[in-house]
Amino acid sequence: MSGEVVKSFTTPGVNAHGLAFDGKYIWHTDRTTGLVYQLNIDGIEIRSFAIPGNDPHGLTFDGKYLWVSDKVTIKIYQIDLDGIKISSPASPVASPRDLTFDGKYLWICDITTTSIYQLNLDGVIIKSFVTPGDNPKGLTFDGKYLWVGDTYLHKIYQIDLDGIEIRSFASPGTAPTGLTFDGKYLWVCDNETNMIYQIAI
Repeated sequence: MSGEVVKSFTTPGVNAHGLAFDGKYIWHTDRTTGLVYQLNIDGIEIRSFAIPGNDPHGLTFDGKYLWVSDKVTIKIYQIDLDGIKISSPASPVASPRDLTFDGKYLWICDITTTSIYQLNLDGVIIKSFVTPGDNPKGLTFDGKYLWVGDTYLHKIYQIDLDGIEIRSFASPGTAPTGLTFDGKYLWVCDNETNMIYQIAI
């Protein structure tokens, strides 16, 4: 059943935002602590480190590096798994939130325009479209479709790469700010409950 919670656990911080999966571990950003956390799939913290910016929001993994969007510096930081900066292209959107990687391109959501943007790895916009919701903050890619978490409508949308809605269901929390996909399940971090949920899709 879509949206059914398989398991959940509390986040290590108090202001949950980005979420990524590297094939074994969950990575998570917290705006208040300013840290990236590495967690096992039961929520046990392995370690944490500060990012080069000030206000970590979105998070994704490209197979080797993490990418973190920062709302204050308006940059997208490419960092290694110890937090060392590799590159930091300027964000082409004013209010960068979550981002994801599709194997070649980055995708990022922006709440000012309520849109999702496809970017190359230098931060140059390739295309964009308006999301079906009102306040896109969570974003991930499952190998074929994008998934968007909307914090105003408390919903998770499955959309194609042109922004066409496939389906939607209620988020397990009211503020889905970070999404990631592990190959079978969707993971959602929620800014209101400060929980991370593994959900069936």
